[in-house]
Amino acid sequence: MIEIRDLVKVYGDKTAVDGISFTVNKGEVLGFLGPNGAGKSTTMNIITGYLSSTSGSVKVNGHDILEEPAEAKKCIGYLPEIPPLYPDMTVLEYLKFICDLKGVAKEGRKEMLASILAMVRITDVAERLIANLSKGYKQRVGIAQALIGNPEILILDEPTVGLDPNQIIEIRKMIKHLAKDRTIILSSHILSEVQAVCDRVVIINNGKLVAIDTINDLSNKINGTSKLIMCFKGPAEDVIRNLTNVAGVDSVELVASEDDIHKIEINSENDDDGIDIRTRLFNSMAMAGWPVLEFRSKELSLEEIFLKLTGEK
Repeated sequence: MIEIRDLVKVYGDKTAVDGISFTVNKGEVLGFLGPNGAGKSTTMNIITGYLSSTSGSVKVNGHDILEEPAEAKKCIGYLPEIPPLYPDMTVLEYLKFICDLKGVAKEGRKEMLASILAMVRITDVAERLIANLSKGYKQRVGIAQALIGNPEILILDEPTVGLDPNQIIEIRKMIKHLAKDRTIILSSHILSEVQAVCDRVVIINNGKLVAIDTINDLSNKINGTSKLIMCFKGPAEDVIRNLTNVAGVDSVELVASEDDIHKIEINSENDDDGIDIRTRLFNSMAMAGWPVLEFRSKELSLEEIFLKLTGEK
C-alpha cells in the first residue's frame, strides 16, 4: 500500500531523515515512533506530499508521490498534530470547504458528509462554530476532514494529544473502527495507545530506522531470555530452590506474597533443544504437588522496547 525506499531529507547541514526504508501493508495499522526530533513528522510530511525528499522514493498504492502527486494524494487522509481548522466556520461549512479543496464531486456529497459526521460522532455539533468546540470535538473534526473523499490510507499524527482520558479512549475506539477497512499510520507519544491498536511498529532515532516488527517479536529479540510469571500455592523457599535446579533456568525471583500464595519471575535462556521450558517447570511443580494458579510469559512493554532502542533514559 505504501512503499518507502532509501528516503533522505537534508536541511542545510542537518540530515533529518537518513536512508529510511519500510513498507505499510494493506489493512495494517502501523505505529510510527521516535523521540522528539527523530524525523517522524518530516517523514509523514514527505509521504503525504507536503514536503519533497532530498532523495529516495515514496509510492502510495503504486503512485510515486513526486511523479503522480494528485493520484497518490487521493489515496491519503492526513491529520497533522495541529488539525488545520478554521475557527470562524461551522463544522459543516468547514467540511464542505475541504470537499472543494479535494475536488470531491457534488453528486453524493451530502450523503458522504452525513456518513462521516455520524462515523466520528459530531452530527450534533455540525452547525456550531469550530471556535466554540472542545478540544476533543476539534480533534474529531480533524479526523472528519481526513476522511473526506473516502481515502484508503489514514495518517494520524498525535491524534489524542491534549485530550483527557475519556476523550483518548473515545478516539482510540474510533481508530479501531476506522482500521476495519483502511490502512493507518499512527504516530503517538502515548505508547500504551500504540500498543493497543497497532499491528506493527516502526521506530526511528536520529533520522535512522532502528526497528520494524510486531511488539511481541521486538520483545523477544531484545530480551534474549524468556521471562515467565508463575503464581502458585506452596512453600516459597522450597519452590524457588526446586525451580532454580530445572535445566535451562537462570534465576527465580520472588515478586509478591500473600498468605500461602506467591508470585515469582523466572528467567531462562532460549532453549536450543526445542523443548519448551514451561513444560519442565510445570512438570516439576506437578511432581511436588504444588498447585499452579497462573503461568504466563512476561513480555517487554512497548515503553521498555522504545527506551532500549532509542537510548532514552
